[in-house]
Amino acid sequence: MEAYVRHLFVWPPPIEITVDDPKPSPLTGFKEVTVHATQGEAHQDETFYVSANGRQILQASIYNITENPFHDNLSKINVEGRPSLGTPGAPVVIVEFSDFQCHFCKEEAKVYRENLKDFPKEVHFYFADFPLENVHPWARAAAIAGRCVYRQNADAFWKFHDWIFDNQEQITPENLRQKVIDWGTGTGPDAGLAALDITQLTSCMDTKATDAEVETTVKMGKALGIGSTPTSYINGRPMVGANPWPDLKRVINFEVGYQETAHNAGENCGCDVRIPKFGVR
Repeated sequence: MEAYVRHLFVWPPPIEITVDDPKPSPLTGFKEVTVHATQGEAHQDETFYVSANGRQILQASIYNITENPFHDNLSKINVEGRPSLGTPGAPVVIVEFSDFQCHFCKEEAKVYRENLKDFPKEVHFYFADFPLENVHPWARAAAIAGRCVYRQNADAFWKFHDWIFDNQEQITPENLRQKVIDWGTGTGPDAGLAALDITQLTSCMDTKATDAEVETTVKMGKALGIGSTPTSYINGRPMVGANPWPDLKRVINFEVGYQETAHNAGENCGCDVRIPKFGVR
């Protein structure tokens, strides 16, 4: 299997390949096998379906007609504790996996921040950290700092979000800490943007107190198979790269209409089916 996949994708050494043991699959007569490729910090997972005799290999998306086509993605996304904008209970949930050092993430951030006002009640937007450490040396530290800000003041996080993207070109691994402190104390060019306990913020950054929170979203992104940023999920539908607003708006509008009858995504999807107990709490 390893030799076949190396040839299929042109993955020579030093790319490391590991192949999971076969497990049951939704396809009769096939086993599911996941192949993991790693090189430094880069990684990629590919899922195959292998016939019982081992002679046929199928790579495909499997859909259950009784479920949302993006059910598998939805089952892997947990928005608890993530910074958010919009209306709780909205029919459309957008989760953006982003990297503060990524130029394309900066552009996509502007698109969302400037245009989500078009859907004041229909969309709940969440931000998820996915720093690409192998190419962006200060992205993880920035994600940790952002989570430190969020711990203190959820509203201040969005000011941090906008500030760090706006000042992306001036930030380096060496000056990130001081620039965040200057921003937090109001002594930098964006004075007065945040009302934060600077001692608490500095300690949080220095001890990397929120690193585990960042790692949670990184693991979530890897489970989803994310390989680049930004990657957004609109009710589970992946939208890779910096998408223009007309494209995003088209998908959002479609989901708003679809969820009026489907009720299988968003935050009030009606997925919890219970037998009513009248008069009993």
